Amino acid sequence: MKKRKFGHHSDQLSIVGLGGISIKNIGQERSDRLVNYAFDNGVNYFDVAPGYGDSQELMGNSLKDIRKNVFLACKTANRSSKKSLDDLENSLKLLKTDYFDLYQLHGMKSEKDYQLATAKGGALETLINAKKQGKVRYIGFSCHSIKVAHMLLDNHEFDSILFPVNWNLMLNVGFGPEILQKAEETKTAVLALKSMADTLWKDSNRDFEKCWYKPLSDKKMIDLAVKFTLSKNVVSFLPPGDENLFKMGLEAALNFKEISSEELNFLKLKTLHSGPIGSSEEVFI
Repeated sequence: MKKRKFGHHSDQLSIVGLGGISIKNIGQERSDRLVNYAFDNGVNYFDVAPGYGDSQELMGNSLKDIRKNVFLACKTANRSSKKSLDDLENSLKLLKTDYFDLYQLHGMKSEKDYQLATAKGGALETLINAKKQGKVRYIGFSCHSIKVAHMLLDNHEFDSILFPVNWNLMLNVGFGPEILQKAEETKTAVLALKSMADTLWKDSNRDFEKCWYKPLSDKKMIDLAVKFTLSKNVVSFLPPGDENLFKMGLEAALNFKEISSEELNFLKLKTLHSGPIGSSEEVFI
């Protein structure tokens, strides 16, 4: 498993991570198996959040014997200092750890999110204080909006951004390059979301019930999508929230090589027949 440096810090992360949605509602035994499978294949980056059902408790139990050997990231979707601190303390308890390697503002979508989280008494205070106290090593945010990402990167110091880096979004509507450039300028680590997204669900018949979007499921397309993402200045990516799709993403990461010009041209042609999943300013999923 290839690893990449986490921004300007010395930590080395596996180029693929395991997201907590993948273990949501699967039970402790299956969670243990999937976490061990990931770890045995070189994955050391694990991401979870309070909004992912029972995944914190499951992951906490699954990681308890290897906690010191992994990079554990968590989040808060609350925007106030008090409620985000409650989230932090509860997540530490459920995950059976006394610190997080990375703690993030979750789902920063709007100017209102920005104003609430960064104001006096906002959630950013919790992240900054927790970092000073040693409860978290690094702080970051997840975001699906170009405007909000700029506001956060321009006005505050973060160690990472969890952000959509997707072939269809970038090649079809031009979403993302300026944020990747900004992150490089500010030495902010980029962790990628939506790398294996295909399009929006068109009806209620969903083959992958925990995925908010229709994911790629064809091996060739997954390999190309992962190549596209990892050929950018990205540290690691999180596959969709499904056990089998995670394993396919893991396999693509294990076999990763820089994308070729022929493969890139193929993806450009593919976007002509792919439905939009966002605009140049925001992601719809």
